[in-house]
Amino acid sequence: MKPVERRLLRRLPRRVVVVLAALAVGQGVLLVTQADLLARAIAGLEAWPLLPLAGVVAGRAVLAWVTSGVAGRAAATAKRELRDALLARPAGTSAGTCPEPSAGTSAGGLVGTSAGGGGASAGERVTLLTRGLDALDPFFTGYVPQLLAACVVPVLVLARLFTADWASALVVAATVPLVPVFGALVGMRTAALTGRQWGLLQRLGGHFRDVLAGLPTLREFGRTGHQSVVVRELAGEHRRATVGALRVAFLSSLVLELVCALSVALVAVPVGLRLMDGAMALSTGLLVLILTPEAYLPLRALGARFHASAEGVAAAEQAFAALDAPVERGGGLLPRDRAVAPEIVLEDVTVRYPGSERVALEGVSLRIAPGERVAVAGPSGAGKSTLLLVLLGLVTPESGRVLVDGVDLAELDLAEWRRRIGWVPQAPHLFAASVADNIRLGAPDAPDERVVEAARAAAADGFIGALPDGYATVLGEGGAGLSAGQRQRLAVARAYVTGAPLMVLDEPSARLDLASERALVEGAERLLAGRTALIVAHRPALLGLAGRVVRMRDGRLAEDGTESGREAAA
Repeated sequence: MKPVERRLLRRLPRRVVVVLAALAVGQGVLLVTQADLLARAIAGLEAWPLLPLAGVVAGRAVLAWVTSGVAGRAAATAKRELRDALLARPAGTSAGTCPEPSAGTSAGGLVGTSAGGGGASAGERVTLLTRGLDALDPFFTGYVPQLLAACVVPVLVLARLFTADWASALVVAATVPLVPVFGALVGMRTAALTGRQWGLLQRLGGHFRDVLAGLPTLREFGRTGHQSVVVRELAGEHRRATVGALRVAFLSSLVLELVCALSVALVAVPVGLRLMDGAMALSTGLLVLILTPEAYLPLRALGARFHASAEGVAAAEQAFAALDAPVERGGGLLPRDRAVAPEIVLEDVTVRYPGSERVALEGVSLRIAPGERVAVAGPSGAGKSTLLLVLLGLVTPESGRVLVDGVDLAELDLAEWRRRIGWVPQAPHLFAASVADNIRLGAPDAPDERVVEAARAAAADGFIGALPDGYATVLGEGGAGLSAGQRQRLAVARAYVTGAPLMVLDEPSARLDLASERALVEGAERLLAGRTALIVAHRPALLGLAGRVVRMRDGRLAEDGTESGREAAA
């Protein structure tokens, strides 16, 4: 058994395993009794065994029904516990991962960056929590009961065969181990193919979800056709992987059937010759011929159950990997009061993405004084977003350190640190809730007066007042019905309402027209008053908000790349 299968078995309560084992023993005893009665009825041409035989058959059906019910309830409980455990995982990424902030990242507090750790996307997490864990049903309802039956039934059958005909029992005892050996050889290949199939399904589900989320942007830039091709290619890869796994599964069934057929023939041929010579009683020969296939049947069925549960096992392996991922450190204390603008110092920070030979940041040193506004400019791929992720605690540097008021960020409570950060991303996500609720997302307890104050500071109160129900107007998912500039101003208001002493702006005006940009800059000016700020920007209007502009290129701070915000804006 693989470690993941043992962990899944430990998810079952001990009493459930004991009940399933007892039911397997009961089915084995009834199976042997049924063979005895059937052999007597045929050999003696008697009718009296038929009545108890019918009772035995009915008893086996009842035990099978009870087994299915017990296993089904256990499967539902195990899946629910796994889902609860995954959903209870703190949002965030494990150390060393370098994800981009997701659409769920909001201003004034990072509302989830990954799916249960490890840097998985939201689409992959949805696939795991739904289709992935649902695929565990065949493991708990099929594989586990069959595994117990495979441990019990062959032993009972062999014991009865030894009492009936020891020569046939020896042949069965010698050939039974061949079934799990051949099954394991084929099963290893099946497990590898099924793992690849599950990975492709998760990739397809995650990509499709992300495409749906970004469909308005794709339509705006005319990229829907390209994404259709990508989705079609991913679906084709998954289809081919599925067919490959099924091909191996069918071939494994053929191999097991062939092994079992040859093994039964090794018993049946001598029994037939002995019956012709009169060296064996007819009832004994019939009993041996009836019981011999039953010794192999549970093992053959176990192979089929294994293939049916392979996808669920692959999903469980990923679920356990997410549960075992390191939880973000916590418990540290912030060195200064939440209301005080912090000093940020980066000392020789180097970051390398996993699997990449190129460094994202190389030896970056930067000091942001308390209350200072620093803008970071540079071409795409220069390392600006990685710099923000390091500051937010979403990426752990390969070397160097980040100091907050003289204390290493690695020693701080990340959850508390992020509550001190106001975040205005390029594409803020607005939920299907009222305008007021979207603004107070970063501070759920903020009173209405504070929400109105934040909207005025962000120059958003004008268009909010024109909405049908004002602040009570319910927006569509993603802010449907609002322009890009209006959504950005709500993001500024959301950051303002938190009162966070550190503000991080990631190119919030990248997709705005000039009028919307002017309104955003007015709101951002009020937002940044008295706060430490780090601004990633290309356009001159936002650069003008900064007291200092630093330039980045190829993951480094460019030499002589520092200038004032007014010079950069000019």
